[in-house]
Amino acid sequence: MTIKNFSIEYDAINSKNTFTNGDTINGRIILEVSKETKIQSLDFIAKGKANVRWTEQHGNNHHHVYWSDEKYYEVKHHILREARQDGTEVVGQGRHVFPFSFEIPDRKIPSSFKATTGKIVHKLTAQLKQSMKLTKEAKTHFTFVSKADMNIPGLMEPQYGTKDKSVKVFGSGNISMDVHTKRMGYQQGEALQVTVEVGNRSSRSVKPKFKLYEKRSFFAQGRRRVHTNEILKDKMEAVASSGKETVTKVITIPRELPPSILNCSIIKLEYRLKIYLDVKYAADPEIKLPIVVLPCSEVPGMKQPPAAAGFGFEAFGNPDQAAWSTKPQLQAAPQAVYPPPPYGAYAMYPPSKYASAM
Repeated sequence: MTIKNFSIEYDAINSKNTFTNGDTINGRIILEVSKETKIQSLDFIAKGKANVRWTEQHGNNHHHVYWSDEKYYEVKHHILREARQDGTEVVGQGRHVFPFSFEIPDRKIPSSFKATTGKIVHKLTAQLKQSMKLTKEAKTHFTFVSKADMNIPGLMEPQYGTKDKSVKVFGSGNISMDVHTKRMGYQQGEALQVTVEVGNRSSRSVKPKFKLYEKRSFFAQGRRRVHTNEILKDKMEAVASSGKETVTKVITIPRELPPSILNCSIIKLEYRLKIYLDVKYAADPEIKLPIVVLPCSEVPGMKQPPAAAGFGFEAFGNPDQAAWSTKPQLQAAPQAVYPPPPYGAYAMYPPSKYASAM
């Protein structure tokens, strides 16, 4: 086989190996051939896109597939193309390294995300064309995390909900609940304080409880599919009969929780805080408040979490390194310090850490 290795790789720019709007990705396409080889073209393609797909059963054994796609950017660079009169380029025996540099567009683009019903993918592809042969492709995904959108209405404003309930079953009276949070937007790893005022004019004690859960929505052809997953839950002190109390609880937003995705028209990742009163033998009064999870280093005036130990600037290579030449290089290029994370790893927190779906 003439082509021994055809691959694409890129360099990490931070300890998480994530990229955001406006970042430049530097990397290289590696082509190793066992003998002198003719090539028609070698192209680099960067692409960001989303797609959703699911099947629903309607009636007797009639299945309908709902799907939708969305593209955010596609950038193509011609690395080698028709340098000679016969429309081919000759590559000598050995290992060739073709550097590339790609700037992610600085506009609203949704973060990498992966679920069974839909995904948002950011990938780099190398495409090699030879006469009379199938096109060869080498691909790698990179994890894109969208910059925090500080223009979401109500993001930094206090959230408030209220509920009144008459208790009829096995007791009489009225229960009221008022819930306050300081704002809607929180960084990964940040503390969220929720205050619950309970007026218990019933004949039994009630216990405030809460759940933080995610809501994944997928949209296609006028239909919507929704999945919810519980992230964490806890309870507060019981409020005795004929009592009125204010109870406060501090919840830490899990640091590995993916940021909210609100800028994609076919996939949404949202969070809700549900506060409810556990009333025996009666429907529990509940209040749901929206929570927006923001990438931790993006929010003005908020402290960044401490960097992981051992990650110095030197780890990412010498900043004064000579610029890549545009000609193929035969020597080995520096390898990426951090391998790309598993595809979708950033978008999916470890399920073993959390309870199953509600």
